[in-house]
Amino acid sequence: MSGAFLSNLSSPPLLFFFLGLLAVLVRSDLDIPGQIARFLSLYLLFAIGFKGGAALAASNLGGAVWLSLGLAMLLSALVPLYSYFILRRRFSVADAAAIAATYGSVSAVTFITAASFLDAQGTPWSGYLVAAMALMESPAIMVGMLLYSRFRQDGEPDRKMRWGTLLHEACFNGSVFLILGSMAIGWITGPAGKAQVAAVIEAPFLGILCLFLLDMGIVAGRRLRDLARTKTASARLPVVMMATTGLVLPLVNAAMALAAGAALDLPAGDLMLLTVLAASASYIAVPAAMRLALPEANPGTYLAMSLAITFPFNILFGIPLYHQLAVWLA
Repeated sequence: MSGAFLSNLSSPPLLFFFLGLLAVLVRSDLDIPGQIARFLSLYLLFAIGFKGGAALAASNLGGAVWLSLGLAMLLSALVPLYSYFILRRRFSVADAAAIAATYGSVSAVTFITAASFLDAQGTPWSGYLVAAMALMESPAIMVGMLLYSRFRQDGEPDRKMRWGTLLHEACFNGSVFLILGSMAIGWITGPAGKAQVAAVIEAPFLGILCLFLLDMGIVAGRRLRDLARTKTASARLPVVMMATTGLVLPLVNAAMALAAGAALDLPAGDLMLLTVLAASASYIAVPAAMRLALPEANPGTYLAMSLAITFPFNILFGIPLYHQLAVWLA
């Protein structure tokens, strides 16, 4: 465990993440323009999707693959169901539903970082996990909105849910569409197609991941700073509950994924990535959907929890922990 932790701690992407946090702490004017940050995100989704599709083309799509994909989608639907009722004790219906959807969905960047960690450790993993990541986006969003519709209070704004628009946003938002499309192209073209674009998706990958995590460190640092200011300026946000939930929910979700994945006899790399998916929280797809379909929810809760608390925890501690547990169980 200590070796995996030290390996993760000394990895360039993680150190660049902390460099971004430090930039906020010392009030540096370091910043990555929004369009460049968007390009970095698009590149990572394209690269991991294409590589996953090419790996998928070279693998055998047996029953275990489909069971694993089904398990991933089941986890995405179950996590919001149980977490909503815990969150409802301290949060409004809208906030509880949005947070529940956030933790049922996934973080693509956490997955990409975990996949890079496995590559550095020499642990193989299967390309179908990229499909699992994309498939786990939508069920959580839909369940979160169903929970809100079922338990909304009389005082909530009376408006009809735009289910068609929500379904389109959940299934065809840019990140999901790009990674599924890239995976499909990688699957169609196979290893030969991967060889043609290897100069783009292989050599620059780690450097671009470093720059992206630098930007994520800056964003996370700003969210933490805003959270601290909210704590001193107002008692409206249950900051202690947010911090506790942002640390405990990933561990509970990881335990469920580890138990279920071990029951399916998944290899260590696949088990670790499934665990990372279950333990991560969305800060791209779900916030975009919630802004559209549930504007009553406060982004200061679900976005701060996922990006400023859960994301750094998983990057620093979660990935080596889940890897070690997966190795023990596989």
